[in-house]
Parts: sequence; C-alpha cells; structure tokens
Amino acid sequence: METKNQDRISELVEKQKDTYTSMADEIWGYAEPRFQEYESSRVQQEYLASRGFSIRADLAGEKTAFIAEWGSGKPVLAFLGEFDALSSLQQEADCTERRPIAGKTDGHGCGHHLLGTASVAAVDALKSYMEEKDLKGTIRYYGCPAEENAGGKAYLVRDGYFNDCDIAITWHPSTTNKTMGDDKFLANFRVFFTFHGISSHAAGAPELGRSALDAVEIMDIGVNYMREHMIDAARVHGAITNTGGIAPNVIPAEAQVLYAIRAPKVTQVKKLYERMCDIAKGAALITGTTVDIRQVAAYSNVIGNDVLEEVMDKNLDHFIPIGYTEEELAYAGKFKEVVTELDKEGLKDMIAHVVEKDKRKEVLDMPLLDFKLDRSESYGGGGSTDVGDVSWVVPTVQTNVCCYAAGTALHSWQAVAQGKASIAHKGMLTAAKVMACTGADLLENPELIKKAHKDWLEELDGETYPNPLPPEVKPGLW
Repeated sequence: METKNQDRISELVEKQKDTYTSMADEIWGYAEPRFQEYESSRVQQEYLASRGFSIRADLAGEKTAFIAEWGSGKPVLAFLGEFDALSSLQQEADCTERRPIAGKTDGHGCGHHLLGTASVAAVDALKSYMEEKDLKGTIRYYGCPAEENAGGKAYLVRDGYFNDCDIAITWHPSTTNKTMGDDKFLANFRVFFTFHGISSHAAGAPELGRSALDAVEIMDIGVNYMREHMIDAARVHGAITNTGGIAPNVIPAEAQVLYAIRAPKVTQVKKLYERMCDIAKGAALITGTTVDIRQVAAYSNVIGNDVLEEVMDKNLDHFIPIGYTEEELAYAGKFKEVVTELDKEGLKDMIAHVVEKDKRKEVLDMPLLDFKLDRSESYGGGGSTDVGDVSWVVPTVQTNVCCYAAGTALHSWQAVAQGKASIAHKGMLTAAKVMACTGADLLENPELIKKAHKDWLEELDGETYPNPLPPEVKPGLW
C-alpha cells in the first residue's frame, strides 16, 4: 500500500511543533502522579478545545480523564494519550548526575508527557488533513490518567467509553523504533492483603496477641512456595506496605502486603490471584487473624493486530531514521555513559538479539539507535500496559519511537533528565506523524478497517473481554 499523505501530515505537525514541545515541557514540569494530573489534563483540554474539538471530562470516576472529539459518523478512530508521572523520580533536566529538584517528588521517567502530547499532535494534524481532503469520520483523543500502578484505561473500558470505536492508535517513548504487537506484555493485577490481629505486650502477655505481621510473613512464604507451581512466564512480586509498627515489644494488630501478579494472559492472572487469596486465608487461619483483600488495578494482555501493524510499520519506515545533529549525538553520548552497568548489559543483550553479528559493535557504539527494528522481533518484555484492556474491545495498534539515549531505562532518573531534550521532542513529533498517517491511511482505505476487525476477531478466537476489574473497584489513591 503506497501512502500519499505523509508529506502533508508531516508539514502540519511541523507547523505546530513549537506548541507541542512547549506543551510537553509544561507537563514535564507539572509531573503529576496517578489520578492527580489536573494541570496536565487541563493543558491538553484547553488546547484541543481551542482547535475545535468538543470535550467530555471527568469520566469513569477519573477526574482527570477526558475525551476530545471532532468529526461525525463512522469510522471512529481513538488516539490514546497518557500524562501521569512516577513517584520519587524528581530530577533536574539535562543533568547527567542524580540531582533531585527541591520541593518536587515525582518525575516523568516513562515519558508520558511526550506520549500524550504526541497523540494530541496526531489528532490535531489529522483534523486539518481531514478538512483539506473532506474525509468523513470521527477522531478522538483519549486523555487517559493513571497508567502507572492503577491501569486507568481499564476503568474507561469497563464503563463503555470505547464501545463505539473502530480502531485505537497509540505509541510509547523508548530507546528503539519498533511497531509493537503483543510483545511479551504481561497481564497484571495489583492487590492489597490487609491482616487484622490483636495487639498486646509481646513479653507481658504474648498469649493474648495475634500478630498481623506474622500473617503477612506466612503469606509471603506461601506465595514463595506457589512460585514453583506456576508457569515460567508468570511473575509475582510484592512489598510490605505496613509492618504494624516499629516497637518490637508490641504485637502488630495490622499489617499489609501489596502484590503485583503477572502472567501472559489475564485469565492466567485471575487463577493465580484466586490461589493467592486461598494462601491469605490460610495465613489468617494459622495466625488467628482476619484478612481483607482489595484489588486496586488490573491490566489485561495485549491483543495484537497484523493488519494495523503493517499499516503503522510502513509509516514508521517513512519517518525513520529521525536524524540527529552532532550536538544531539554528543548529548545522548553523555547520558549513555551514566546509565547503570546492568542497563549497559541489557543494551548489549538486546543488540545481540536483534542485530546481525557483523554490525553489533557498530550499533553498540551508537549514542542513539536511529533505525527501525523488525516488527517480528520480540525481545525483553515483562511489563504491563492498560492498552491491553483497550485492545480487547477494539482493534489496537501501537509503536515505540526513540526518545532517549541507547541503554536508558524507563522509570529512571536518567530518562527524566532527558525528557525535555531535543532528542525527546524529535521522537515525540515523529510518533505524532506516524500515528496521524496511520489514521489517514485507514480513513482513505476503509477496507483496511474491515480487515483489521476480521484479524482482531481471529486473534480473540471466541474470547470476550474478561473485565478483570470487579464492579466495586473504583479509581482512587492508595
């Protein structure tokens, strides 16, 4: 399929690039955590309203969620954006040593300030292109809160906000350029287990006490034994969020552990979760305590779509390599030097996996990986994304675009520090062009939407969205 819209859409994005880079930098500065992205959401809503989009806000119990819509009728194309930051990653921009910003607690270590802004740019450019070409259809930007640790999109899916969509399009900042399939994303539940016991003096009246902390420790032992009897691709990891106090002579009346439960399929996660609930009940029985179980988030596995991935991949081909100045390459080289030794080893392993042997040294020396990876390659993985929940109810496609020096780990201060650099802006603008062109291709070739829907149904193979969030679970801080 030859695309004829790339040059014009590129011009439309470039025309507004200063606005987009300023928006991304402003959101980087706000660095608001999950469900608290009030300023970040406001900035995007105000801009899209000024560009002629209608706005629906405060959705699915998420105050910062919104949909910006333009056009009418079918097809309906959804562009997904995020804007939440990560806790404890405050960091000065462009600084190659750890230097937190005084008075700040959070930082954009996963690039969501870029992610959401690129999707804003994509719908903005696509709207102008549709007006020029008199293309019919509806385009939407979904401002999605709390991707980190809370799976904000799952609430929007559960409450039906994607039910009339035909296609969903998104991206993620990365150190590589690659159209993504399911790519080893894992489904994920987040669950608190809170044990309640009886406090007493540990020396004077130990027989009267029932230790909630003992229950947490016994549960952890049970989960450790369970690990031997689950599939290799599953992961269970946790943190004790309440030890019950710091006095060793007081038996803790309350203690709590938070687990992340992951597996390739959401149905597999649900089974592990049920087993862990039994372990918790057993720990409570052993210790004479009680347990409250509270699921707070769910991420489903991603349903890939070959038809959409081929369309997006051809657009990625057009815009990669991005091209960098000598100054940008030098900048990236400085950050490549300060990534951790483990991340350097990870970069080496990744290159060994995806690059031909005779080119590996050359690529390993690159400060930025300015080439496209084959979309059939799958390396690493293990993380989770709430894009998966969207992909269960509408055919979905996503890409990665390089925004950081080679070897940079997401969720690191090094990523935060690079978040306002020109290399990050270039990646963001490239992603906007790729997404907008993918949308234009679908609008101009509606048979592709039918093919994508057919491929989606084949991938589902009769399964339907498992709706892993119980109805009583509401968005909230924890």
